[in-house]
Amino acid sequence: MVATALANVFNPMCLALIWFGTVLGIIFGSVPGLSATMAVVLFLPLTFSMEATQGIALLVGLYMGGISGGLISAILLKIPGTPSSISTVFDGGPMAEKGEAGRALGVGILYSFIGSIIGIVALAFISPLLAKVCLLFGAADYFGVAVFSLTIIAALSGKDMLNGLIAGLIGLALSMVGMAPIDAQIRYTFGNYQLLSGFDITVLLIGVFAVTDIILAGFGRKTLAASFEKKKWDLKGYGISMKEFIQQIPNAIISSVIGIGIGILPGIGGSTAGLIAYTTEKSRSKHPEKFGTGIIDGVIASETANNAVIGGSLVPLLCMGIPGNTVAAVFLGGLLVHGISPGPLIFDKSGQYVYGIYFALLVSSIFMLVFERLGLPIFAKLLDIPKHILLPIIMVMCCVGAYSANSRVFDVKCVLFFALLGLFFKVFKIPSTPLIIGFILGSMFEENLRQALQAGHGSWLIFVQRPICLVFLIAAVVFCTLTVRKNLREKKAAEAAGQEFDTSEEEG
Repeated sequence: MVATALANVFNPMCLALIWFGTVLGIIFGSVPGLSATMAVVLFLPLTFSMEATQGIALLVGLYMGGISGGLISAILLKIPGTPSSISTVFDGGPMAEKGEAGRALGVGILYSFIGSIIGIVALAFISPLLAKVCLLFGAADYFGVAVFSLTIIAALSGKDMLNGLIAGLIGLALSMVGMAPIDAQIRYTFGNYQLLSGFDITVLLIGVFAVTDIILAGFGRKTLAASFEKKKWDLKGYGISMKEFIQQIPNAIISSVIGIGIGILPGIGGSTAGLIAYTTEKSRSKHPEKFGTGIIDGVIASETANNAVIGGSLVPLLCMGIPGNTVAAVFLGGLLVHGISPGPLIFDKSGQYVYGIYFALLVSSIFMLVFERLGLPIFAKLLDIPKHILLPIIMVMCCVGAYSANSRVFDVKCVLFFALLGLFFKVFKIPSTPLIIGFILGSMFEENLRQALQAGHGSWLIFVQRPICLVFLIAAVVFCTLTVRKNLREKKAAEAAGQEFDTSEEEG
C-alpha cells in the first residue's frame, strides 16, 4: 500500500502537477485578496478528469503554496496575502523597513517548511488519537476556546489596554453585521441588503492594513522622495545562523503544537493559530518590548504555526470527515469526487490514497522551500520600485482583490470604509490588531455561545459543567490576570526610574 502510494506520487506527471500547484498556490497566496481557498476552488474542476492520486496531488500543492505564499506580501508590502499571515506583518513589515526584507523572507520560508513538516508528521502518526480528542469538544468547549483566544487582545494591546479592548469590541460588533447564526435574524444592516452576509475578512484586512498605509503615505508625499532610493539587502542561506536556529527551537516546537491543535479544531483557522503563537512567544520572551519592531521571533512563531495548521486541519478531515477550515472543506469535495470517503475506515478502504496525500504534502513542502527561496531576488525587487509607482499599483490590486472576494463592487466601497477606520485608529493611537482578532473570533464566539445555551436549555451552568470549557475559561482568567499584573509592574518600574532620574538631575 505504501509502496503503491510512493510509486504513484513520484510518477513524473504527478510530480509536475505538485510543482505546478505549489507555484500557482504561492502566486495566489502572495496577491492580496486571493487565497489558498480560491486557488483550490478554481482548480478543483480540473481534477475531476484526472486519476485520483494526480488530482489530489494538484490540490495539495495549491493548498501548501497558498498558505505559505501569504508571507511575501505580508513582509514586503505589510499586507497579509492570506488571513493566515496576519501576524507575520507585525515583525516582517518592520524588518523590511529596516532593510532586512531578504532575511525576513528567508526565515519565513524556512520556518514555513519546518511547520509544514511537523504538521505532516503529526498527521501521519498521531491523527487517529487526536481525532478522538476532537470528538470530545462540544459547543460549550468551542466557546471556551473562543474566550481564551480573545484574551490575546490583552497581550497584544501593550500598555494601552483600554484602547485595545475598545478595538476588540469594535471588531466583535463588526462580526455581528448581517444575519445571525442559528435563527438568521437580520442585524445592523440599516436596510442595506448587501450587508446580509456581513463583512468579508479579506475586505477588512485589505482596508485596515493596506489602504490605510497608502493614505498615510499620500499625506506624507513630501517625504516619499527618500523612499525612492533602492534598499540594499543581502542574504546568505535562509537568513539565520546556526546559533539563532538552536535558540529558536523552543519557539518552533511550541508554535507548531499550537498550529496543529488549532488546525484540528474545526472552524478556527491559520489566522488564529498565528496570532496565538505570536502572543505565546511574546509572553515567554525575555524582551517582549522588541516584538513589533522587527525581530525574527515573531516571524518564526507566525509562519511555523500557520503552516502546521495544514497537517492539523487534515486530521479530522481524514479520520472523521470533518474539515478543519475552509480549504479543507473544498479539499473534502475533491476526495469525495474521486470516491474517497473520509472516516474511521479510510485507511482500510483507501489506504494508498491517504499515504499518497502524506507523500504529496512532503514533496510540496520541499518544492515550496526551494522555489520560494529561488524567487527571493524577484520578490525583493518590489522594494526597488519607487513609491509613487508602487502605491497606485497596490491600490489597484487591493480593489481587484476586494472585488474578487465576492464579485461585488460593494466590497470595494467597504475597503474604503475600513481604510478610514484604520486611519482613525492611527490618529488616536488605537491598535488595529485587536480589531482583527475580535472580528475573526466574533462569529465563533457568538455561534457556540448560542448553541451551548440551547443545549443547556438556557442555563449558563453548562459552561462550568463541561470540564474542557471550564479549563479554557480558567486559563483565560489566569492569562488576563497575569497580563494586567505584568503591565502594572512595568508601569511602576517606569515611574520609579523616572523619579530616580528627576532626583539625580536635582542633585546635579
